[in-house]
Amino acid sequence: MEPIWDLFKIIIPAGIVLYAMFLTVKTMLQKQNEAKIIEIKAKNKEIVLPIRLQAYERMSLFLERISPDQIIKRVQKSDMNVAELQYLLLNEIREEFNHNLSQQVYMSDEAWKIIKNAKEELIMVVNQSAKALDPEAKSIELVKRIYEESLDKKIDNIEYGLSFLKNEIQQEF
Repeated sequence: MEPIWDLFKIIIPAGIVLYAMFLTVKTMLQKQNEAKIIEIKAKNKEIVLPIRLQAYERMSLFLERISPDQIIKRVQKSDMNVAELQYLLLNEIREEFNHNLSQQVYMSDEAWKIIKNAKEELIMVVNQSAKALDPEAKSIELVKRIYEESLDKKIDNIEYGLSFLKNEIQQEF
């Protein structure tokens, strides 16, 4: 019985020391892993932040470019009729949007939804304005109608979108 007791006298302290070493090594490894994760997140932020800023810049530019006064100045020619101007306006809006479609990856869902709503509202304004006019009328009639519709809106989704994007970016800094 005494050899078993002597064996326990050796094994129990050795087990306690071994368990203490296990806990020490485990804690040390956890701290190293946490430090690596923090380092990886910092590197990711260094890489992703400029891309996100660029996405917000591009979408701000998109909203500016599709604002009625800007888009009409770019596409309208004096010899156009309502149907031609409507087609060019809708085509330009869709091309601008499709060109910037990939930017949604870097933006919040809410920001992207607001941008899409601004685009859809403008398309709706152009279509409603054109629908109320003779397709063969001069394009200036459509321009006037779009400006009237835009001014009648209580909330300008393009301005709201720009403001939202600016606020969201400011929260990053």
